[in-house]
Amino acid sequence: MLRQKYQFKNYNWTLIIAVLILCGLSVLFINSADSSYTSRQFLGMLFCAAVMFVLSVINYNFICDFSRILYVLNLALLVFVKIGGVSVGGARRWLNLGFTRVQPSEFTKIIMIIFVAVYIQEHEEDLNEWKNLIKLAALCAVPLLLVVIEPDLSTTIAITVILLAVIFVGGLDGKLIRRCFIIGVPLLVLFLWYIQTPNQILLREYQVTRIMTFLNPSKYEDTTAYQQQNSEMAIGSGQLYGKGINNNTISEVTVTDTGLVSEQQTDFIFSVIGEEVGFIGSIIVIALYAIIVIQCLIIAQRAKNISGRLIATGVAAWIGFQTFINIGVATHFLPNTGLTLPFMSYGLTSLLSCMAGIGLVLNVGLQRHY
Repeated sequence: MLRQKYQFKNYNWTLIIAVLILCGLSVLFINSADSSYTSRQFLGMLFCAAVMFVLSVINYNFICDFSRILYVLNLALLVFVKIGGVSVGGARRWLNLGFTRVQPSEFTKIIMIIFVAVYIQEHEEDLNEWKNLIKLAALCAVPLLLVVIEPDLSTTIAITVILLAVIFVGGLDGKLIRRCFIIGVPLLVLFLWYIQTPNQILLREYQVTRIMTFLNPSKYEDTTAYQQQNSEMAIGSGQLYGKGINNNTISEVTVTDTGLVSEQQTDFIFSVIGEEVGFIGSIIVIALYAIIVIQCLIIAQRAKNISGRLIATGVAAWIGFQTFINIGVATHFLPNTGLTLPFMSYGLTSLLSCMAGIGLVLNVGLQRHY
């Protein structure tokens, strides 16, 4: 399985080029946001691109054979984070390796996509039996619980949505989906009511504040809504063509210069994009993400087996959902979540996991030629 000779012409070059363009743009925009991160992002981009190409020539079926080992390893990392991880801002999400820090919950996304894809392939004929669905739910719940207690609710929600997309494409019964909606909508309304009650125990205070800021922004405009409002102002100030890369010399001081939007190099990198390259540049960036998602779905449709189809679908859902959420937060359309913009935000663990996912998708596309 590891000795297949692939031909370059069979690569999905549209997908590769779109990903590499976004990675290259990330270096430019991160340099604009905070130049102290530029060299690390550039070196990280080179390393992650190499990982992507290495994984693209390893048969994904070979990797799927180790899905259970990957699952256990992922659990071990998440447990170790809770025991000996680095705490930042009240959250323990990182492991300190000395030369850098890694966030295992980012690896959970790609590992769980592989694990669930293999599980569904093994139960392709009897997936909708209750015992198999309950077993799958339990296996997914363990890593999700470890992530949510870090605490990292936004990543937990992202992983849940990704896995639901994989399970849906894997053949989940339509009647069951309808029942989930019938039950889920009233539960969501009940949840929103409950978190506003005194002494609620489901969410931490800052998580409740983020939700309430979204539902009632005027009440929080001088506190928690301040960052998103400034991000929205930055994007709007770029107008049609933007102010230019690294532009800090115009008479009206830019939002970037005054630091009104914190964490621009990570969660709010889109505010830099909107301000510096304007509406046209922002549309180009969004179009590149659309190309990536569409190409992943095309590869999924043409995959040789169900595990390949589900891996490519999972990566498409991952990139699409996280992009939508990040841009929605930056434009003040959604509540603040803390999710990064794939390929663009600073964060080497996030970049590595995304590039690894693309590497697997590329191999799924290559396998159909053999």
